Amino acid sequence: MMRRPGGELATRPLHFIWITDCSGSMKSHGKIQALNSAIREALPHMQRVVDENPNAEVLVRALKFSSGAQWHVAQPTPVAQFRWTDLSADGTTDLGKALGMVAEEMKVPPMSERALPPVLVLISDGQPTDNFAKGLAALMEQPWGKKAVRVAIGIGEDADLEVLRKFMGHPELEPLQANNPEALVNSIKWVSTAVLQAASAPASRAVPATAPGTAGTASTPGGASSIQVGSTGAISQSAPMPVMGPAAPSSNVPVPVPAFAAAAPQSASDVW
Repeated sequence: MMRRPGGELATRPLHFIWITDCSGSMKSHGKIQALNSAIREALPHMQRVVDENPNAEVLVRALKFSSGAQWHVAQPTPVAQFRWTDLSADGTTDLGKALGMVAEEMKVPPMSERALPPVLVLISDGQPTDNFAKGLAALMEQPWGKKAVRVAIGIGEDADLEVLRKFMGHPELEPLQANNPEALVNSIKWVSTAVLQAASAPASRAVPATAPGTAGTASTPGGASSIQVGSTGAISQSAPMPVMGPAAPSSNVPVPVPAFAAAAPQSASDVW
């Protein structure tokens, strides 16, 4: 709880949920190992964002899906106490089941009415093998499901980008694509920092953000400067470009566009 002149200011919970594909195809080319390493590597960066945003109590969970879906980390856990246990890959791709389980957690209760918009990060390398549309509909039926900051990372060339676009909820915006381990690390670091920072910062602290190594704007091969997370949880764009997120609200917090799309694989075996 924050202290200020005249009394205390309560923090607001912000739930951050990894939704991770553990199907059999994630065994190939070291994808599941790269995912485990990338999330573990991102945790210190998440902690830095938490330290800089004391108005938000960031609570992390992880859900894995393959043949069915299970909570990998079921208890909402402060970042400082969060520990990543390696995932293994096997089975099919029951994404619809996973989204249905997330939908249950978006109800009030267990969600608080005074929470900040949750951040839902979907990571997948393939196509759903169950009823994805039913799971997505269940998620969108919940107010916090609609308000959530929904971002997606497609791993490799076989990732179903159309499914990821539907999860994000904006037909003009694209998921991140990671076709090698370095790109996956950078994508996960970005959603763990820039998106989390924008979702947890109050509107009064909104300032134009820049990507590392730039002098005022971030750029991608598609062009433009920044994206924004709004008070309702939506991500929008400040100029026409293929980034990601649902429709823009009237009030936004800037987030830098990731400028790492050109990261080259180290060898042919690093291409997914």
